[in-house]
Amino acid sequence: MKKVVINGYDLRIEDVVNVARHGYEVEISEEAKEKIVKARNLVDKFVNDGKVVYGITTGFGKFSDVVIDAEDTKTLQRNLIISHACGVGQPFSEEIARGIMLLRANALSKGHSGARLSTVQTLVDMLNKGVTPVIYEKGSLGASGDLAPLSHMVLVMIGEGEAYYKGERLSGKVAMERAGIPTIELVSKEGLALINGTQVMTSVGALAVYDAINLAKAQDIVGALTVEALRGITDAYYHRVHEVRPQHGQMKCAKNMLSLLDGSQYTTRQGELRVQDAYTLRCIPQIHGASKDAINYVKGIVEIEINAATDNPLIFEDEERVISGGNFHGQPMALAMDFLGIAVSEIANVCERRIERLVNYQLNDLPAFLTKNGGLNSGFMIAQYSAAALVSENKVLAHPASVDSIPSSANQEDHVSMGTIAARKAREIIYNASRVVGIEYLAAGQALYLREEKLKLGKGTEAAYNLLRKDVEPIEEDRVMYVEINKASELVASGKLVKAVEEVTGALEI
Repeated sequence: MKKVVINGYDLRIEDVVNVARHGYEVEISEEAKEKIVKARNLVDKFVNDGKVVYGITTGFGKFSDVVIDAEDTKTLQRNLIISHACGVGQPFSEEIARGIMLLRANALSKGHSGARLSTVQTLVDMLNKGVTPVIYEKGSLGASGDLAPLSHMVLVMIGEGEAYYKGERLSGKVAMERAGIPTIELVSKEGLALINGTQVMTSVGALAVYDAINLAKAQDIVGALTVEALRGITDAYYHRVHEVRPQHGQMKCAKNMLSLLDGSQYTTRQGELRVQDAYTLRCIPQIHGASKDAINYVKGIVEIEINAATDNPLIFEDEERVISGGNFHGQPMALAMDFLGIAVSEIANVCERRIERLVNYQLNDLPAFLTKNGGLNSGFMIAQYSAAALVSENKVLAHPASVDSIPSSANQEDHVSMGTIAARKAREIIYNASRVVGIEYLAAGQALYLREEKLKLGKGTEAAYNLLRKDVEPIEEDRVMYVEINKASELVASGKLVKAVEEVTGALEI
């Protein structure tokens, strides 16, 4: 079985994807185990000495000034979990929930949280044996971390809540019993160590970034198909044009376009058919490239966060210090996720405008709405409507969540990030955008089919066109379109399109 070893320091986005989506097993490194034990020993020392430390011997939030007797610490931790499990809405997908569990275990493995090794191992065992807590999407403010949703994760660890196991939704207690994993009794600091962090927004964000990278590559491929379908001019992608404005994403996109279109007989040079193309063709490197730069920025933020200690208080065993700080605050992720949503909404925006250029006979030399017998057939008329609806929905979703804040815990927590809302919105925008790219893929393929003169496609676009034709026949007469849209969109979203093209072009740049 393929495995990911965690130590709190070098987890990658690809590792998160492999555990969350592909069922890789997880193992705690020996070095991490030592750090976990040392931090726990310091917590036990403070408890035994009766030292007043937030979250260990005190209440939480506004109750931080209430000192808890040693004999009540277990009750304190259990009460924390059951009272904070206030999630609402639909459950997260199992892949997101698995990502949450992995990231929490990785954070605890840094040895700054004070949970027992056996508790961290319980979380890992749940991942490896397929017990996935039912974690509700809504209810996190993104500061004091993702308290409500993470509490639903911990409920299962203590034999409460609900979990998925082998395709069934069961009570947490039954799921743990069937998997042969003993439930735990939380001791001092453990409840807080498990729920005070940004792992929900970061799990959603890590998977979203991975999907956005795939989508940015797919957009270049599909855009290149449209350039061929509309007999576009390749001079605009000449490397010197972009070197004099050396924006990284722009230069990478121009290079991708020339690679994808290499050998194409459909493309033209300036002055052959027209002097210049519309912006959605001519400015592909500038438009796509800006989204690439944004995605890469967000990727950097996420890569830091997946290896961060984000709970409170933090334990520094080597100094015998416990510091109450604010690493749980999701502001870095909140701003990044809003930026990701904006960047991906622009992917859909420019794709929809190219769809319009493909279906609008006033803007091209193709049959109206890409159908041979217009009037009797509507062709791609309503496919463009759907793309336009998704683009407009994305414009609403792209409004930043991070510009909002609302005080909580009797104004003790008086600025919050809304980072989890930002991440959830970005994920929805990516879904919508993948469907718009899918519609453009379908329309560009149809336009090329309708070209009477059958010429050679580019090195990369030929692979893209052939892949489409394996699943979708050219449309001669009207047929149920959502089926075809779903097929094309799945090729985009699954990564199959990018994989097929990169096999002939080499890796596309992002």
